[in-house]
Amino acid sequence: MGWLFGSALTTTMVEPAQALPGRPEPAYEVPERHRVLGTPLAGPWPEGTAVLYLAMGCFWGAEKELWQVPGVVTTAAGYMGGFTPNPTYEEVCTGRTGHTETVLVAYDPSRVGADGLLRHFFELHDPTQGFRQGADVGTQYRSAVFTTSDEQLEQARSIREAYAPQLARAGYGEITTELVPATQAGPFYYAEGYHQQYLDANPNGYCPVHSTGVACRVGA
Repeated sequence: MGWLFGSALTTTMVEPAQALPGRPEPAYEVPERHRVLGTPLAGPWPEGTAVLYLAMGCFWGAEKELWQVPGVVTTAAGYMGGFTPNPTYEEVCTGRTGHTETVLVAYDPSRVGADGLLRHFFELHDPTQGFRQGADVGTQYRSAVFTTSDEQLEQARSIREAYAPQLARAGYGEITTELVPATQAGPFYYAEGYHQQYLDANPNGYCPVHSTGVACRVGA
């Protein structure tokens, strides 16, 4: 999606003091339910539901891949890891909010574990590209995992460490994926309604994932 705002994209993280001011309340409304799964985008979800936030470039294609995983309760597109409160898509695309396009994944741990979701995450994109994915260039396309438990964080670190040599043997560079507790990353801000389940609403929409083709067999 970077071509939409190509002139404003940046590959340098904005400093907090230079970030856009944002606003105290969201600038738009978000749909209550998932277009495909029919579940609430913001809860409440069944007891025991866990949440993991995954960023791997354009969130349209990423969200579609993740809502198809058995055991996933709901997914939502949004912005996370930045400084600007309640940003808009246009603001995020300037690179001056610090956020990365992120997918909220609410899942049933009895059906799919965080380790399975994380292996899938690493396989779905190229985690070595820094502030870009494919032709989408900018800090809002960086790879990141925002965790909600110590167990998730430990699993993410373990999988990243073990997957790195597999990518290296295939000719890829170092993994640049950020691993940050959600409490440190800041709030997840739901994206505008038209971004939610975008590729279901727009079947001919274009937003590919950028898989390396290197299987992440770590812990499998």
